[in-house]
Amino acid sequence: MTPTLTVFRNGHVFDGERFLPEPADVVVRGTTIEAVGPGASDAPQYADAAVVDCTGRTVLPGMIDLHIHATTSNPGSIQAVAEPFSLQFYESVRNLQATLRAGITTARDAGGADLGAKLAIETGLVKGPRLRLAISIMSQTGGHGDFWLPSGVDSPALGPHPGRPSGIADGVEEVRQVTRQLLRAGADQIKICSTGGVLSPTTDPRHSQFTPAEIAVSVEEAELQGKYVMAHAQGTAGIVNALRAGVRTIEHGIYLNDEAIQLFLDTNAYLVPTLAAPRAVIRKGESGTSGLPPQVIDKAKRVAEDHRASVARAVEAGVRIAMGTDSGVGVHGENLEELALMADAGMSLEQVLAATTSVAGELITPEHSVGRLAPDYLADVVVLNGRLESAEQLPRLREMIGQVYKEGELQFPA
Repeated sequence: MTPTLTVFRNGHVFDGERFLPEPADVVVRGTTIEAVGPGASDAPQYADAAVVDCTGRTVLPGMIDLHIHATTSNPGSIQAVAEPFSLQFYESVRNLQATLRAGITTARDAGGADLGAKLAIETGLVKGPRLRLAISIMSQTGGHGDFWLPSGVDSPALGPHPGRPSGIADGVEEVRQVTRQLLRAGADQIKICSTGGVLSPTTDPRHSQFTPAEIAVSVEEAELQGKYVMAHAQGTAGIVNALRAGVRTIEHGIYLNDEAIQLFLDTNAYLVPTLAAPRAVIRKGESGTSGLPPQVIDKAKRVAEDHRASVARAVEAGVRIAMGTDSGVGVHGENLEELALMADAGMSLEQVLAATTSVAGELITPEHSVGRLAPDYLADVVVLNGRLESAEQLPRLREMIGQVYKEGELQFPA
């Protein structure tokens, strides 16, 4: 069967790093990109291609969200405790579709989705972004990923089941064993908690969790299998411990100091800010219907401004920043809110777009597969209605999305 040939013609093209200086074409053959540039589709072999007229429109690579929780919709709430255990899997279908509709064609699930979710998308059973899985959140007993509640009940939202082993581990050898169990279950990366967090009612975001030796052994085991570790890390000491141990991405990074920022630069680690997450918790608290404990909402209010200030410092210092939202804490499908918040922290329009395309793509296997409009990359393409020319347009970016393609196939509008 001859691969389908499609030309996105005469668009305002952002290639993953920069906007091309003049209108350009993107040529797609089958599932991959074949050519990009002004007049790229003028060659005789493209005469019979299907044409998407992008005159006056913007063409982007499919966007990447490095921190979602597909199986959660209101974690930490009373509602989540009261719902049937299996409901989370049905809700994930809706959540994944909403994420794809927002132009996110690749996502890193930071705990919750198991191998079945990934395969359901890959086989076309469910529409959604391609997934890279953490499976479960690794935590010490009493840590941010321990879902024991003061009542003595364990929240089932991210609880263990046959495809999702428990992530609770204490001591170096237990951490080694649980890391291996998660890799066995299909983890593409390991997610650990090196500090407390906002949504766990019994922890403090500033306090450290897991010892340096425990973190180091999770990194060692992941790297032996060609994988890496992402760390939920909000307090300064826990961020520093994770970076010194070789963790590749820091999630949240609320309390950064000079030492932590220098470690980012020295280790080439990435910061995934998730600036939208505490704001989502605050909005839920203001609604009065969230079911979240008051202490959780209070913590979100306390950290929000420090969070923005830390990310601004990291931006100024030249830390590599990649986009992640913590969707699940916030509403799935509203992922692009994060882009405007990143711009508010001092990133230019091109820096923001790179953070959710080429920079985020560096963390996705196989390497050099997504995040760019370039030959041999997967043909994930987002077409915006209108020209995107200013960071001031980012709050309205979701409204501009006209078409979403994944591997050359139109996903939305269907």
